Amino acid sequence: MTGLPKISIVTPSFNQGRFIESNILSIQRQNYPALEHIAIDGGSTDDTLRILRAHEDHFAAIVSEKDDGQYYAINKGFALATGEVMAWLNSDDVYLPSALHVVGEIFRKFPQIEWLTTRFPIAISEDGKPIKITPVYGFTRSGFLRGDNLPGLGWPATCYIQQESTFWRRSLWEKAGSRLDTQYRLAADFELWARFFEHAELYAVDVPIGCFRRHDTQRTATSFAGYINEAKSILAGAGGHTSDGISQQARVWFRQSAPTRIKEWAFRRRLLEPARGVTYDWGNQEWALHQC
Repeated sequence: MTGLPKISIVTPSFNQGRFIESNILSIQRQNYPALEHIAIDGGSTDDTLRILRAHEDHFAAIVSEKDDGQYYAINKGFALATGEVMAWLNSDDVYLPSALHVVGEIFRKFPQIEWLTTRFPIAISEDGKPIKITPVYGFTRSGFLRGDNLPGLGWPATCYIQQESTFWRRSLWEKAGSRLDTQYRLAADFELWARFFEHAELYAVDVPIGCFRRHDTQRTATSFAGYINEAKSILAGAGGHTSDGISQQARVWFRQSAPTRIKEWAFRRRLLEPARGVTYDWGNQEWALHQC
């Protein structure tokens, strides 16, 4: 398909030799015609650099040098990126087959979409087996500010924005400051979402895109409480607030499980804000916008 936007993907890495080839192959095998993959390694001492070099022909750039952590590395990668659409994929995570074609086709068809994620975030085990899929109704700025996307109900959190499946236009990145905030060591993704929501609503497509790999050495496993504390601080700084788990669960249950006629009644009276989504229209055989 012609006219697909160039997608830039940054992969930060540090001593992830046991996972990084799966990451690389999941991107290479997309066969996306306008792809820019950039690897920023923090000076790994395991097999990471050897594996990166073995796939060197498929990268736009490989940088390996000591840095100040994951978010510094991602910023460094995006400073090199030239694509119209941007994302990062950590070295232990993967994309599903044809995910980039889905993303590219949607951004090509709908110029009003400034950032996009999935309604079906997937988690995989350490050895790559699917272990969890968590359907969500969608995302809204008002819901974000109420804490609906804060992972406070356990892991994986209900209605969390899956970083591995989230893509955005360069124009939105520039409006939001062209950077991840490196004062945060764990939740800079959540802080970036807060800034994105200041400029645009988030659209969600009803197919899975990326997979988060669950293993015991990742930072979200060893420092989950720290992530939550940072995210709560970020939410408060954005003018939002957290609620107890029961209230959050009740709101999310209503959005996902209440009969359609009741939700439509609530939308008409502006008691709820509809979430923006993208679905596949079987009749016309094309992607279409919808509300949920």
